[in-house]
Amino acid sequence: MISFGPVPSRRLGISLGINNIPTPKICSYSCIYCQVGVTKRHNIIRQQFYKPEVIFKKVKKHLDILDKNNKPDSLTFVANGEPTLDINLGESIERLKEFGIPIAVITNASLLNATEVRNNLCKADWVSLKVDSADEKVWRAINRPHILLDFNTYKENLFLFAKEYRGSLNTETMLVKDVNDNALQIQDTADLIKQIKPTTSYISIPTRPPALNWVNKPDEESLNQAYQIYLNAGINPEMILGYEGSNMGYTGNIIKDIVNICSVHPIREDAMQQLLIKDKADSRIVDYLINNHSIRKVEYNSTVYYIRQFQK
Repeated sequence: MISFGPVPSRRLGISLGINNIPTPKICSYSCIYCQVGVTKRHNIIRQQFYKPEVIFKKVKKHLDILDKNNKPDSLTFVANGEPTLDINLGESIERLKEFGIPIAVITNASLLNATEVRNNLCKADWVSLKVDSADEKVWRAINRPHILLDFNTYKENLFLFAKEYRGSLNTETMLVKDVNDNALQIQDTADLIKQIKPTTSYISIPTRPPALNWVNKPDEESLNQAYQIYLNAGINPEMILGYEGSNMGYTGNIIKDIVNICSVHPIREDAMQQLLIKDKADSRIVDYLINNHSIRKVEYNSTVYYIRQFQK
């Protein structure tokens, strides 16, 4: 699965997702809140996964079969892992520019020490950098980085990339209850982000099933406090707190649609029903995929989700 959706994006409107990292998950982090689950292959070495021509052809085929009213606002590298681990990321971005659709990359920013990674990201129109904490101890607790990653190097290269990049630069901070949501921690994070000078700094909370089931969202008081701290720091904050909607894209192949979207974007129960209606499919398809161990039904915050189930 390389392309999926389009799916509603709380940052980018309607987004056609591009998964340039194969399953099972390969990442330099193993974030406690990750919706894709625990990292199966912890890695910081870039390698080739898919040739750029393969990604281009898959995205073209996907765009060609979409209804004209369902065309995406962006092509977004939001992978089953860290997209900058793909050594061909820059070339793939260049090829996809032929479609005339803005290209976005959501990265954990852990590999910005590599010049080629920064150069690759500079080709994108919109980039989001993960900044969950300004404190090394908290960074290690929440992001669980690869053992060879250095926190000070990570911070220095956030600033370096910010100086080099000419597109829309954004940051995202995931707040987790009792981990990084107290006022002092938030102030330190805001002070760090202020130096990056992002267009928008997103403050998000876990809204889909996390990698670790004890992870929970902060209370309303903490969220309001975080917003005010960011605002007072001279940052342009935006909260990502709610459900992004059930308007999932469809291709007419219901099994592929469900499995592909579930791989990187857990589907809420109401969105699943809408997808079945669009694809004119029977709900028994969902039971079939569950019984076939292709997807799994889970509950988070009293809401049912369907997520991809990978073979152990």
